Amino acid sequence: MIEVNRQGEVWVFAEAEDGKLSDVPLELMSKGRSLAEKLSVPLATVLAGKGVRSLADRLIAHGADKVYLVEHDKLRHYQAASYSRVLCDLISAHKPQIVMYGATPIGRDLAPSIASAMKCGLTADCTDLQIGDHTEPVTKNEHKNLLFQIRPAFGGNIIATIVNYDRWPQMATVREGVMPMTEADEGRTGEIVECQANLDGLTLPLEIIESQRRGKAVNLKAARIIVAGGAGVGSRENFQLIWDLAGCLGAEVGGSRAAVDLGYVEHDHQVGQTGTTVRPALYIACGISGAVQHRAGMAESAKIIAINTDKDAPIFGVAHYGIVGDINDVLPKMIKAVRSGAGAKA
Repeated sequence: MIEVNRQGEVWVFAEAEDGKLSDVPLELMSKGRSLAEKLSVPLATVLAGKGVRSLADRLIAHGADKVYLVEHDKLRHYQAASYSRVLCDLISAHKPQIVMYGATPIGRDLAPSIASAMKCGLTADCTDLQIGDHTEPVTKNEHKNLLFQIRPAFGGNIIATIVNYDRWPQMATVREGVMPMTEADEGRTGEIVECQANLDGLTLPLEIIESQRRGKAVNLKAARIIVAGGAGVGSRENFQLIWDLAGCLGAEVGGSRAAVDLGYVEHDHQVGQTGTTVRPALYIACGISGAVQHRAGMAESAKIIAINTDKDAPIFGVAHYGIVGDINDVLPKMIKAVRSGAGAKA
């Protein structure tokens, strides 16, 4: 554990693999920028790897005031042993007050390792981060400008706000897609700080001979229109109506967790708390009840159309337009209208 440093920087872990930055740190830069400005401290990133120096300029363009660059052959591929040692050394040396990671497979592995080593707190899968004040309920001690770590809890039935006032740095992993990625400003300038990696005596538990990755079958985050189906669609065969409507509209296909669990559609198409967070111009929810876990992933869509047989379904609470009806009746009529030209401007 390091001492509380209320003038410490705000950090984002810049996850990179195969010489490419993940989208998640770039999404976190916009939130990191607002937190740093609120605290009147610099925003910094930690960029670790091998041959990654060229990525530093992109991080600066997205808002970083400083990039801590660590290059070493043992950082060529991610392993928790090497990356956690590098991060712990940097945290001990520079004493940031906030460190953010993407809630990716790497972030979910790395952040707990660092939290354990530094004996500090960690909140996982946050959907928002804010700066605020906290008063301890028993001692009435007041703490100014703490990181409010906001995330769904108890199966998504409540939204919890978690604070950490005595064990720093304050650390959180943030779900992919919940923070909008801002445009890069190529005119920004920042500082690149080259740091040494203390890894010469470290024996890594694994030897990575070859790395293969399968890209997602669908890019829901970039979709302008999404047609999504839920358990109410009824069957995998019936899900063809979702594909047909999406095809007419030039849309991507999404699904609720229930639809994925039932085998109606593959996991890459899942929208929601345990899937992808989306913000399309139009989201059409078909046979989706609207559990809070699903709404957390699509409620910020510009326009939402909900189709459900249950007039009291929670999805209607976030929908701009609602249709109470059976998708087997409604969707064929929508498809016919689009194909006839009536929905050309959808």
